[in-house]
Amino acid sequence: MNEEPEIAPAPKDAPRSIALVDDDRNILTTLSIALQAEGYATRVYSDGEAALKALTENPPDLAVFDIKMPRMDGMELLQRLREHSQLPVIFLTSKDQEQDEEAGLAMGADDYIAKPFSQRLLLARIRAILRRSGPVREVEPGGAPSPLAENTIMERGRLAMDPARHQVTWDGRPVSLTVTEFLILEALAQRPGVIKSRNQLMDAAYPDDVFVDDRTVDSHIKRLRRKFRAADPEFGAISTLYGAGYSFSDG
Repeated sequence: MNEEPEIAPAPKDAPRSIALVDDDRNILTTLSIALQAEGYATRVYSDGEAALKALTENPPDLAVFDIKMPRMDGMELLQRLREHSQLPVIFLTSKDQEQDEEAGLAMGADDYIAKPFSQRLLLARIRAILRRSGPVREVEPGGAPSPLAENTIMERGRLAMDPARHQVTWDGRPVSLTVTEFLILEALAQRPGVIKSRNQLMDAAYPDDVFVDDRTVDSHIKRLRRKFRAADPEFGAISTLYGAGYSFSDG
């Protein structure tokens, strides 16, 4: 199928753009109307192949993918998109098994919502991720965010984080992270050796009272470790303290 863009009328300040990829035209229409009512510009695609080229060449601010689609499912679409882009992605699917959520997050999704879902919940998740896509903030003791100067580069041992450019290096080697991964790592690295509970990490990465369960945080931690071990097989700076949370060591 050809791509089928739907663009909301643009206000004076350009709206944030959301791409919707789903083979259910009723969902595309309903979500597009709801998002446009919130002031977003929307582009819709009814299959993964139609979406891939457009999202790579002209990326929106965020995309919402269904997993089960013809020609190219959401998993393959995300995998191929991640070869070129760290575009924030939410998976929207009728599958609700734990392994499907873990697989999606492991491939680089920023969030996951199972059908049936409320539009209010999806809008809250979208707002939270778009807000996190702006300037990244430091995390104070207890997980409270505070403004971070755009020219500040945080260095913790072999780790360097540049929030203004959303860049991370380990021993000088670049590590590509999603927005969610960046904020979780920042919350851990801000105070090396201090244990951060899952709730504190959720507050750092999802500051808008969006419900996220423990599995989501654990999956993000697994992805962080895997990405850093690709740069350094001996990476062990993120420690698990069972029943308490996680900590970062800069030693």
